[in-house]
Amino acid sequence: MARPEEAVALVTGASKGIGSAIARALAADGWHVAVNYRSDADGAKATVAAIEEAGGKAAALPGDVTNGAPGKLFSDAEEALGGPVLALVNNAGVRADNLAIQIEDEDWDTVLGTNLTAAFRLTKQSLRPMLKARYGRIVNVASVVGPRANAGQANYAAAKAGLIGLTKTVSHEVARRGITVNAVAPGFIETDMTKDMLADVVKAIPARRAGQPDEVGAAVRFLASDDAAYVTGTTLFVDGGMSA
Repeated sequence: MARPEEAVALVTGASKGIGSAIARALAADGWHVAVNYRSDADGAKATVAAIEEAGGKAAALPGDVTNGAPGKLFSDAEEALGGPVLALVNNAGVRADNLAIQIEDEDWDTVLGTNLTAAFRLTKQSLRPMLKARYGRIVNVASVVGPRANAGQANYAAAKAGLIGLTKTVSHEVARRGITVNAVAPGFIETDMTKDMLADVVKAIPARRAGQPDEVGAAVRFLASDDAAYVTGTTLFVDGGMSA
């Protein structure tokens, strides 16, 4: 089944970096894009402006994905853009790195709550309209450190590994209804979140460079497209060969 007209894609944490690149890539593929942000209103507005300048349709939507009430994000997206949310990209994420013995409970809860629990709640909320339409695309932004050890990131790795498990399980539950559920697992991508780590890790990347946000955006664009209708339950690594 082809994507319905006026379909909306909701991208969480889309004010900058990987999220902004994903929003722009989906808009270039014809989606109306809801650009969610928590605090960076200027960044979200800049992303919307870039989409509109390229001929697309987008709206900036404030909202904290950890507030436990995801329904408002979806209703706001539908009201702002005039169609059902039939693509969800769970991109919002935080880090609070430390050795496992030094991670405080608060940092564990914050990272798991933002990177995993919120993604589950948003996924659950998204499924009803997708099931009704018999069409949907869910893409979870995981990480190469989910299946690959990286000292100092026990909380982050646990959350991202959980996202991959969530992706596989939900994909089985909804595959017969025209809904695909996939993940992308970026390696070290040049963003504000990783700039303090890049100098130390580039030498460990087979490609010998950091990735760019637009390269992750291109992967998500494919997984959300009609060309990927038979791709579900998988994780696409965008990591310069780190997971090979």
